[in-house]
Amino acid sequence: MSLTLLLLSNSITLRRDKSILYSRATITILLIASLVTYDNLYLLFLNKGIGIFGSLFHTTSITNAFHLFILLISSIILLLTSFYPRKVWLKEYSYPDRLLFTKLVYYETIILNKMGEQYKIIEYSLIILFIIIGGIFLISTSDLISIFLSIELQSYGLYLLSSIYRDSEPATSGGLMYFLLGGLSSCFILLSTSLLYANSGTTNLDSLYIITNISNVNENNITSLLYWYKSHYIHISLLFMSVGFLFKISAAPFHWWSPDVYDAIPTIVTTFVAIIAKISIFIFLLELVHYTSKSMFDHNFSWIISLLFSSLLSLVIGTIVGLTQSRIKRLFAFSTVSHLGFILLGLSIHTVESTQAFLFYLIQYSISNLNAFMLIITIGYSLYCYVYKQKSIERSIIEQKTNETRDDTYETKDDTYETKYDIDKTRDATDKNDKLDDVNMSSIQDVDEKEINQNKDNWQDINNSPIQLIDQLKGYYYINPLLSLSLAITLFSFAGIPPLIGFFGKQIILSAAIENGYIFMSLVAILTSVISAAYYLAIIKQMFFDKPDYTLNTELDNFNADGLLTEKNIIIKKVNIKINNIVISSSLSLSISIITFIVTLFIFIPEELLNITNILALILFNI
Repeated sequence: MSLTLLLLSNSITLRRDKSILYSRATITILLIASLVTYDNLYLLFLNKGIGIFGSLFHTTSITNAFHLFILLISSIILLLTSFYPRKVWLKEYSYPDRLLFTKLVYYETIILNKMGEQYKIIEYSLIILFIIIGGIFLISTSDLISIFLSIELQSYGLYLLSSIYRDSEPATSGGLMYFLLGGLSSCFILLSTSLLYANSGTTNLDSLYIITNISNVNENNITSLLYWYKSHYIHISLLFMSVGFLFKISAAPFHWWSPDVYDAIPTIVTTFVAIIAKISIFIFLLELVHYTSKSMFDHNFSWIISLLFSSLLSLVIGTIVGLTQSRIKRLFAFSTVSHLGFILLGLSIHTVESTQAFLFYLIQYSISNLNAFMLIITIGYSLYCYVYKQKSIERSIIEQKTNETRDDTYETKDDTYETKYDIDKTRDATDKNDKLDDVNMSSIQDVDEKEINQNKDNWQDINNSPIQLIDQLKGYYYINPLLSLSLAITLFSFAGIPPLIGFFGKQIILSAAIENGYIFMSLVAILTSVISAAYYLAIIKQMFFDKPDYTLNTELDNFNADGLLTEKNIIIKKVNIKINNIVISSSLSLSISIITFIVTLFIFIPEELLNITNILALILFNI
């Protein structure tokens, strides 16, 4: 219903500046759906699960719980395009009675950044609804046909969302790369579904689970079955399927597309691509692992080994390669690869404890990752009145090159003076060295121009992704201490520093791994976690201890705008708006504050989330 209304509305509207209203309507739709989903959690018969739409889909307590989680996360992400990023804050206008009965009138277009491209794309909310529906269908799928339809519905929405900024060359190239490589992964999924159907004779996953879980069968009775069925047939088919899905979630060794795509597309889109798709795929893989991890035949190969191997590679590659990154979104991409190693480790072990750890880690990392991307976007909005000190970088390059050339020139002059030629020849050599110095200085300027141009090329699509380099966060604590502290807390959580929520996620995963004999994997996870803390701490060090490379824009030093306080269309007072009165909007500040408090204060209220994940794991194992 909501999709139909949005589709019709998008097709007849001529005003692209109404995109913000579509985003707000979509948030309302998602919140209503969240309430319905939450109410369904109290239906006791969902513990066993029920099939719907001719058994193409099924619904259980786990699927309902993560439907709710995806709807809430999507609602928070949509806040980025539902409200303008800045607002005017005046002390005399901040009292409750003034907020309720008066209105502040001022020139909003420039102050609030109404001309941002994200507020002109009316198809944005419609595409997001398609992605959410695809993710929800994938979580609840119970048939090979619905698997492919669901993952493609979600994937095509992500392809469109990545390339929807038509005026951005990096976004277009990133979306095209995502589309081409995503199509390759879909080929593996389609190949696996055809192999599964050929080997089992059914497209229904329940029938497939029965084949792989028959027990207490007399060995004499299965001899007639073995001529057409071998246990490794289905596992090889599932191996191809795991390759396709590991590609979709950018787990190693199929991760190489994600840093380029994350860095190319706008940060708002990256937030959605990096979180929603992974949640739906992991919950689908959880049920697939649960029902295919046992077999009635004694076999030496299981497709789940591929998940364990991918976990090992993700931990190592995500950590080591992340140390060399200088761009913030590429760093977050490799950080995600490293954290996927922990998630896949919990998924591969497949016990009650590891399943609880898997669900908990997936929830807490999704929340922390959302906060990190929202902070990067908000920091970009907060720097509108500052100018990056590019000239200082250019000057340091020139000075470094000049010193190196002078050293080479002095060495050449010393060699000239040491020769036993007469004074005239020495003067000639000195003149040549002076000419060489002039040539070197001109070559320095040529090199400097090239390096400066390359440095400027680092800031591609600056309007849609204001923060692109890690160095842009240098000294940001002196500009906005609260946002800096919030980002530091989130990065500490990524690193697993106690008592933040990320520490408990890693601790539960490692505890389950050690308890089940995965000692080597636990050691690798601990070492990579310690090493990965280096690039998180490097960002924090630059924010808090380095001097900022920003100066206040001289054109805004004397910024002064007029505003009017009105009540019932009657002017009460004229106010003066200065640069200090322009702050981050309430939607961004409240969202970041709430998520940061959850990450920080989890140690005081751990029972709720731990109990939820424990109950879901017990329901899955019918305990």
